[in-house]
Amino acid sequence: MTAKTDTDRTEIRLAGEGGQGMILAGIVLAEAAAIYDNKNAVQTQSYGPEARGGASKAEVIIANGEIDHPEVIAADVLIALSQEACDKYAANVKPDGLLIVDEDQVERLPNRPVIRVPVSKLALDTTGKAITANTVALGVLVGLTGIVSRQAIEKAIMARAPKGTEEMNRKALEAGFTAIERLAH
Repeated sequence: MTAKTDTDRTEIRLAGEGGQGMILAGIVLAEAAAIYDNKNAVQTQSYGPEARGGASKAEVIIANGEIDHPEVIAADVLIALSQEACDKYAANVKPDGLLIVDEDQVERLPNRPVIRVPVSKLALDTTGKAITANTVALGVLVGLTGIVSRQAIEKAIMARAPKGTEEMNRKALEAGFTAIERLAH
């Protein structure tokens, strides 16, 4: 159940509603790749016109070689934490790419294989805070694809975690990893 990715370029889009932390997740993923795994990475972001509550997305390109275009052309992986994000971006996932959705937030699914994970519920159950859904999503992404090492994503999250929230974020990341391990069995 891993994404078939071009070794030279992997395009990832993280999307949800403004306020869900997907842009921060994109920044953390790019830092994990570039700083801790010695890969090339570029990250871009955009918000819907409403900002909080509207669609927002972060795009991360990770490559072993040079990155000649900084935006997702056709996503190898899309994580959609809202219905609007799924509706807006699912058609842009490669036919052999991964579409990962928050099963409690996304009900209408496109006619293609979809990996459904209760990201928001895992965040609430694990940490008591919905805002950690972005960290759970990163655990799901890395657990499924191995696009960066577990050590790299954990170091990047810990470097960005506000003082006093490190253990909560570590638990959220682990919840994402565990969810994928359960899916594999």
